[in-house]
Amino acid sequence: MAKGVNSAVRSVPVVLVCLGALLFANVLIYIYIESLYQISETHVSPHGVCPPRHFKMGTMKNCSPWLQCPSVRTEVRKLKMIGQGAVKQVFLSEWKGHKVAVSKLSTPEYREDFLHGLAMLQALQGPHVVLLVGLCVEDHTFVTEYHPLGSLLNLDSVLEQEKYRKLDTWQTRLRLALEYVSALHYLHNSPAGTRVMCDSNDLGKTLSQFLLTSDFHLVANDLDALPAVDRARGGLVKCGGRELQGDFVAPEQLWPRGEGVPFSDELMLGYDEKTDVWKIPDVAQFLLGRVPGGDVAHFHLFQIHGECKRKDPASRPSARDVLGVYRTVYANMMKDNPSPGSRDML
Repeated sequence: MAKGVNSAVRSVPVVLVCLGALLFANVLIYIYIESLYQISETHVSPHGVCPPRHFKMGTMKNCSPWLQCPSVRTEVRKLKMIGQGAVKQVFLSEWKGHKVAVSKLSTPEYREDFLHGLAMLQALQGPHVVLLVGLCVEDHTFVTEYHPLGSLLNLDSVLEQEKYRKLDTWQTRLRLALEYVSALHYLHNSPAGTRVMCDSNDLGKTLSQFLLTSDFHLVANDLDALPAVDRARGGLVKCGGRELQGDFVAPEQLWPRGEGVPFSDELMLGYDEKTDVWKIPDVAQFLLGRVPGGDVAHFHLFQIHGECKRKDPASRPSARDVLGVYRTVYANMMKDNPSPGSRDML
């Protein structure tokens, strides 16, 4: 009898040790998942923290005030034109050994759009937006950090290059998709109010609004068409432009009057930031590509993507809600399979 009691007493510490070990393991998993959230946003401060209206890029050790007209005119040297649109021309340029991009107004007709884009660049400086280096409003010119990989539209062609091929994994692609949703969340909750991406009427145009950085993160770049949602006036915007078609655009963006009525911007319905949410699954489809493991990410994101495609904008999740799901999926997939190469993860 005494021997049985002693055996039971000895088993109690063993049980406690096991419970303690299990608790400790759960704590470690929690810390690991939190660290993955942080890893997924390591581009938050790529150049360190600078005071407002200052910048730091490349090998710069200290923050510098935004360049003003005298410096933009005399210190920035244009090298060649690398892009041109209706609103602005973009030139690869150089400033004190640093490659920069100089944007100049293309035609006076789009002066208002150009100045709006510049105002947004100033107001939204942060991890999700291209770095502003300088500006000269008098000359309708501003300077930003140069990203040689170009727009997000180039992602597949960049990853096909030999030196980047090892990065063509679900880890890289899912993180970029997460960063896209994070950028939308920032724009919808920005210091300049709730902003809607009007210049995103098709997949190619949407992808062209973002730049791919050399360390494979993304930043919003083209902010010329970023109106604010005015909650006091119904919370809707009208982006204008042209009659839209296709599955990429949200139902509220489609022409509501039928084929017999000539198209008019004034007759278009207004919409809000939930229009950006509608487009998340299509952008994610492109970003995830066809790499091993991408199908698993699609499987885990299937439900939230279905919610993004609800016809009623009010019933769609917010970008914050979608971002929460993306973070969970990314963390869980990284926990289960942090190294590339495994095809069977279900």
